[in-house]
Amino acid sequence: MSIVLHRSIVKIQTTKNIMAQTGKATTEKQTFSRTTSVSIDIHAARAIAWKLLTNAPDYPRWNSGIISIEGNIAASQVIKLKSKLAPKRTFKLKVTDFEAEKRLQWGDGQGSRIYTLTANGNGGIVFSMTEKIGGLMFPLYAKYIPSFDQSFEQFAADLKKEAETIQNLKK
Repeated sequence: MSIVLHRSIVKIQTTKNIMAQTGKATTEKQTFSRTTSVSIDIHAARAIAWKLLTNAPDYPRWNSGIISIEGNIAASQVIKLKSKLAPKRTFKLKVTDFEAEKRLQWGDGQGSRIYTLTANGNGGIVFSMTEKIGGLMFPLYAKYIPSFDQSFEQFAADLKKEAETIQNLKK
């Protein structure tokens, strides 16, 4: 029984991972938090995607959901981000994890966003982005926070398009 259950869990996790790499966002809601994730295969070198993710002034050019990012996207730095999802608000975010060409994390007291780049075995990468927002007061303001699903899907699609365009120019 436990072996069958274990195989079922592995099959479900494998199916989730394959589905997630299509660029479709998923959101898990809990009482005190909400987590949104997206993953997509990108047919480009990891260095190309990393450069796009860490070049703050260039974001509005390739990312249709970003108005601006001020600051330096590097370890322990603070950036100021303006998003089309909340254009009147400037998010002041600290870079809390920075592992070159692999992992980037930034956040504030209400949430944290993690970007990862992983080799996919086909000469490209899997880009994943996960954001968890919440806290003890989250149930009081959760209904005022819009869904991130569409903006996450667009972010992943924009990154894929730009990274693959750059990769194809190098051929």
